[in-house]
Amino acid sequence: MTRSNLVRVQEKGQVTLPAAVREELGLKRGDLVSVTVTPAGALVTPQKAIAAALLDKIGESLMVQGLTLDDLIESGRAERGDLLREMYGIEPTTPE
Repeated sequence: MTRSNLVRVQEKGQVTLPAAVREELGLKRGDLVSVTVTPAGALVTPQKAIAAALLDKIGESLMVQGLTLDDLIESGRAERGDLLREMYGIEPTTPE
């Protein structure tokens, strides 16, 4: 649903999002938002939404390559193990 709210820019450039907007977006004090300048103005996006979109893209990329999340995790473990051996001369432990 598209809705417009009028807010005032304060002395230090601060803007208070209306309570209804914060509630609809699930924002709480301290949450991060991204502010993107577009030709139409500024777009405020909750960081959670950005992370979810990126995770979706990663998942799509894995599927295209025929990989699973487990494959990715195992690859990361193998890479960390190689780094431990190369940098510190120690063998990694396996998770139980």
